[in-house]
Amino acid sequence: MNTAISPRIGTATATASRTAPRPVPGARTHHRTGAAAPASGFLGGGADGAGVDEAVEELCATVFSCLRRKDQRERGRQYVRGLLATQGRKSIRNIAQQVSGGDAAGGGSAAVEQSLHHFIAASTWDWQPIRTALAQYLGQTAPLNAWVAQPMAIPKGGEHSVGAGHRFDPHRGQMFRGQQAFGIWYASARLVTPVGWRLFLDEESAQEPSQDSVQEAGPGGEESYGGCAVSGVLNTVRESGMAVRPVVLDIRDIATRATLNRFAEARVPVVGRINPAARLLVTDPRLPGFGAGTLAARDILQNVRGLRMPVEWPDPAVPGARRTSLVAAVRVMVPDPAPGRRREVLLFGEWEAARRQPTQLWVTDMVRTDPAVLVRLTKTALRVSAASAASVQEVGLRDFSGRSLPGWHRHVTLASVAHAARCLGAAPALPAPRPLDLPPAAARHALRRPGPAARPHPALAAR
Repeated sequence: MNTAISPRIGTATATASRTAPRPVPGARTHHRTGAAAPASGFLGGGADGAGVDEAVEELCATVFSCLRRKDQRERGRQYVRGLLATQGRKSIRNIAQQVSGGDAAGGGSAAVEQSLHHFIAASTWDWQPIRTALAQYLGQTAPLNAWVAQPMAIPKGGEHSVGAGHRFDPHRGQMFRGQQAFGIWYASARLVTPVGWRLFLDEESAQEPSQDSVQEAGPGGEESYGGCAVSGVLNTVRESGMAVRPVVLDIRDIATRATLNRFAEARVPVVGRINPAARLLVTDPRLPGFGAGTLAARDILQNVRGLRMPVEWPDPAVPGARRTSLVAAVRVMVPDPAPGRRREVLLFGEWEAARRQPTQLWVTDMVRTDPAVLVRLTKTALRVSAASAASVQEVGLRDFSGRSLPGWHRHVTLASVAHAARCLGAAPALPAPRPLDLPPAAARHALRRPGPAARPHPALAAR
């Protein structure tokens, strides 16, 4: 879906009036759209509740316009509103009780539950156009700065959830029983919200091939943990139809070389956090370690710590607070047995204390971008982590239970719409930020091997 999507209230409310849900007992009517809103939860009273209510109506009217049937658009709106208004676990039963006015014993609740269950688990509507419409709507409302891949562990005690298995969560450093998913978050100056998803299906949890057509799998019906993350990002970027923006992701426990190669082949710029022990080659003959073979990334940065400079950045955890880190950057090469795939990248590190080792190490193919800009870009991952910890439970992203992989995708898609509506309704309007300055695509991706035409980084030139 590549058509332009207007975020104006007038367009949205006109569509909403054709498919607005019936008022339910105890609901208040929105003063602009006339649509019913549950009396509790995020759609309750107060200024924020009114803003979220309006955002829900506008967003649902826009992103569900790709559904051909009126009853599907109605069910989608009911589900999103139920996710926001239902207290506790966002099961289909609890959502149905909210939609039907909270009468758990009434026949209406059972009918709504059956209808919503069919809509999520057994219907045939495609969730990808909704994700595309959501990304494009956000693109006109809050211009995109970067994509962020955020892992989401979903503990599951039973044996009947799609993709569940015994697995190691590298981001928490422990084993758990459940699902592992990756959310692809849209990050702007105004908000961060998920728009794409991929569920990790390994050998233990992969479904039968006939049931796996909704998600491309690797050889043998499975894919690696890292491959799942990268595929999720690249699919979301491709399907969004938007201008290319950087991807920020943590590849400390993912094959660094293979990951960077996949992004280079897709011509998508990437900023990846790497393991301090990752082996790299120094390419500048003026720097320590040149010609010594591969060195640990931490050692390369420690050797050039004299080039560090202070960089100030806003702290996502404390609104209005600013922090300062010491940063150094140097061009290196990712070793590869195939000469044609050897690529020069920028390694940069961040120190919180001058006399200690760098606390975060990153590589990027945006070799001509100022390190201060890159460090601030990496803080987008902190914003996403904070938002995920605070809101994943509030919109029920982890609450789907069932064997249906399409059902899981539909649930997290609608929960993403609910998350975006909540962010849009609560966030103050901001002027459009100046996009991140990126070098031309040809300059970013042509530097696969160092040569005489390659300019040294300003920090190295200053040295």
